[in-house]
Amino acid sequence: MEGTTASAPEKQVQQCLLAQTDWREKCGVFGVYAPAYDVARLCYFGLYALQHRGQESAGIAVGQYGKIEHHTGVGLVATVFDEETIERLQGQAALGHVRYSTTGTTSAANAQPLIGEHRSGPFAIAHNGNLVNTLHLHQQLAEEGVEFSSTTDTEVILHLIEQSTAPTLELAIAEAMHRMQGAYSLGIMAPDRIIAVRDPHGVRPLAIGRLNNDGWVISSETCGLHVIGAKFVQEVEPGQIITFSKSGMNAVQVFEPERKAMCIFEFIYFARPDSHIYGRNVYATRRRMGNLLAQQAPADADLVIPIPESGVPHAVGYAEVSGIPYGEGLIKNRYIHRTFITPDQRMRDLGVHIKLAPLREAIAGKRLVVVDDSIVRGTTTGPEIELLREGGAREVHLRINCPPIRYPCFYGIDTSAQDELIAARMTVEEIRNHLGADSLEYLTMPNLIKAVGLPKNNFCTACFDAGYPIPIPEDVKISKAMLETENAK
Repeated sequence: MEGTTASAPEKQVQQCLLAQTDWREKCGVFGVYAPAYDVARLCYFGLYALQHRGQESAGIAVGQYGKIEHHTGVGLVATVFDEETIERLQGQAALGHVRYSTTGTTSAANAQPLIGEHRSGPFAIAHNGNLVNTLHLHQQLAEEGVEFSSTTDTEVILHLIEQSTAPTLELAIAEAMHRMQGAYSLGIMAPDRIIAVRDPHGVRPLAIGRLNNDGWVISSETCGLHVIGAKFVQEVEPGQIITFSKSGMNAVQVFEPERKAMCIFEFIYFARPDSHIYGRNVYATRRRMGNLLAQQAPADADLVIPIPESGVPHAVGYAEVSGIPYGEGLIKNRYIHRTFITPDQRMRDLGVHIKLAPLREAIAGKRLVVVDDSIVRGTTTGPEIELLREGGAREVHLRINCPPIRYPCFYGIDTSAQDELIAARMTVEEIRNHLGADSLEYLTMPNLIKAVGLPKNNFCTACFDAGYPIPIPEDVKISKAMLETENAK
């Protein structure tokens, strides 16, 4: 079934706006097994709740009577699907995906879920994460005669499963897991069941929910469960395969538990504030980060403001402890993804002005503490400070709720080039001067871990300290476009 795609003008404006974003989201996976429900509709609303995790493409596959139908397209969930499409997707199980690409470009061919055929029958697959041995596996499969139709590491996983001679889909998945290295939280659907899979370190989150005792739900975040009325049951444990079917829930531990290495940026930025991870509320954790940052790095100022919207809970926490009033200083245009009019070059040059506007009446003449979750490339922070200066701010004291990001991520975030990271090239004082702030302070690692409230060994913190929990192949240059290059050979 063909999916809709964004128009050329829409793609251009989305690219323009994405270019302003320092730290881009991962993907979202959502699955439902509930024969008595309109599973495609539930999946649609689940994906809507996970839209913050990926805005490039969306898709839903449904299973019924031994067959799978699907619809995918480039764009936001609300533009890819309409009422007619949802009504056409009828089944007892559904699997959905929202994507931000970390391997493979934005294209209709790379939209998920992808559909495959194992000896036991058809299946659909959706992936959050990134394999570090993608190129090696791709080359092996190509030598075996496998032809690729996309440029994603998800298709590599799909073909590993397809090539397996194991009698069941679950056994084929287990075989594939033994060949895969990296971060992967997978939703896999057969016509009569949903399967959840998580890598041995649990780098990416994946939650399980119960739907009125007659249905099961999997979601990248707990916020996806709440929107459809499902109750959180547990997280998928690292190294597990869990099947949800008419027989209930069946879990198999493929790998013995290793050191957990959840991406700590789920707490800092990625996860929606109302989600829970490791049993901890994300909003409350971010607020504690702000509390500790205020103790660690006080400032003599008149107003604490966030960089909207991700900096809000951090700034609230900073204001609580500092005693400085909290307020708004920048107003975000929440409809920036909805325009179909292509910006001309002058508008592109305005950059951040399309996204944010200074609230002059609130900040003119004020000494500001500006709180944000992170600085990655630094390409948006400088223009944001300029906006505040234009609005009349007398001083700008920048406070960042994580340590400096000095190392690239290879597990599902688009920062694979270290020379793109401003903290890898400059000292804190050089960054302050480059951005035009009056002062700059980062939350320390001990305070970050204290705010989360769990031992550091539970997390991947490699972007701060290069402590990669999963070895990165030295002979392979991992990049977003590496499979485009490989397929062109």
